[in-house]
Formats: sequence, C-alpha cells, structure tokens
Amino acid sequence: MTDHAARRAAVPPGAHRARNTLSGVLFGIGLAAFVDEVVFHQLLRWHHFYDRASTDVGLISDGLFHAFGWFAVVASLFLFADLRRRGALWWTRWVAGVLLGAGGFQLYDGLVQHKLMGLHQIRYEVDLLPYDLTWNLVAVVLVVTGAVLLVRTRAGGDAVRA
Repeated sequence: MTDHAARRAAVPPGAHRARNTLSGVLFGIGLAAFVDEVVFHQLLRWHHFYDRASTDVGLISDGLFHAFGWFAVVASLFLFADLRRRGALWWTRWVAGVLLGAGGFQLYDGLVQHKLMGLHQIRYEVDLLPYDLTWNLVAVVLVVTGAVLLVRTRAGGDAVRA
C-alpha cells in the first residue's frame, strides 16, 4: 500500500466535516458573486455593486466585488485540493456547502444590500417586486436544499472519497 493510499484509508468517515463544508461555502459564495457580477453588472448592465455615486465609482466597486468573489473561489480550491490529497473529500457535504454559500450570498445580497443598505437594486425604473421575489426565492431554495444535504451527511454514511 502506498503512503497516499494508507493516508486515505486512515481517514475515518466524517473526518474533516467542517473543512468540506467551508470549502463548499467559499466556492458557493464566489460562484454566486461571479454569476451576479457577470450577468447583472456586465452583460445586462442593470446595476453596479455601489450605485449611489458616479459610474466610475460603480465600476471600481464592481472590480473589488469581482476580486472578492475570485479570492473566495481560490481559497475554496486550496481547501478542496488539500481535502482531496488527504482522501477526505466528502462530495455530498461539499455540494451542500456550495448550495449554502451561493444561497446565503444571494439572500444576503437581496435583503441586506438591496433593501437594508440600499447599495443597489436588481433593476431600476421597473416594478421591483417580481425581481425581488424571484431573487430571494431562488436564494431560499438554494439554502434549504443545501441544509437538507448537510443534515443528510451528519450520520457520516456517504463519505465518498476522491
């Protein structure tokens, strides 16, 4: 048995739960930020991250937001690679983290940034209710699906190692 195979065999089911979840959450946050930035900020040009100033400030805020998303993805992939190297990657738990991260980010964006802080709206000069409901409902579905998957992994029964 090689050192790598021995290391993988030595990892008990359920080990590294938090790291699998954290890696997934960071990836989900970064993925949601990336999709938000590319689709709504760049392609549709519905808003900037910070719309309460000039277009230049909005573009700078978009760049910082985009960088934040990539930092989260890169950090998650370092954790992912380490988990895989240790033979401790738990796919279901990782995917649960991705869904929780993406949904949590989207819910935070929709409630805190759009409504509470007023940094920007999804769109301007339209009836916001259908946009807000869709945005936040999708976020809730992602969070609930991620939470269900996470609860299913608590027993440690489906630790699939890669």
